[in-house]
Amino acid sequence: MKILITGGTLDKQYNPLDGTLIFNESSIHEMLEQSRNTVETEVTALMLKDSLDMTEDDRHSISQACYDANDKQIIITHGTDTMVETAHAIASNLAADKTVVLLGAMVPYQFKQSDALFNLGCAMAAVQILPSGVYITMNGQVFDYREVQKNRAIGQFVKS
Repeated sequence: MKILITGGTLDKQYNPLDGTLIFNESSIHEMLEQSRNTVETEVTALMLKDSLDMTEDDRHSISQACYDANDKQIIITHGTDTMVETAHAIASNLAADKTVVLLGAMVPYQFKQSDALFNLGCAMAAVQILPSGVYITMNGQVFDYREVQKNRAIGQFVKS
């Protein structure tokens, strides 16, 4: 299983000097250890970006990394604001035998009330049992990338 890191709230950390949320390093390795993961994984950091700052070139890089991956099961950590757009970019270039699951978090992993670990666990299970294609997992739900949107008013992903 390949895990591609792109950033998003999941990987943000609190900066005690100015009170902002910043990127320092990914929490994925810590998350995998905490969850007692036994699935063989290869983690690759592509970038650490807020998804609102992602460009079409960034989406192309993510899509190309999926295309180039030898693994048939790919998980991508991503910011929630433009996750659906990236899923569409990936789907337009994906080999027919690969399954890609994107996940994010509404609260950074480093915060006590984070949904990040749960979302990672859901994504890891989903990518192993879903047919090939592109999906988004958030808060216990699995969505086809063509049938999901982020409802900013309630802070959840919903079927579109």
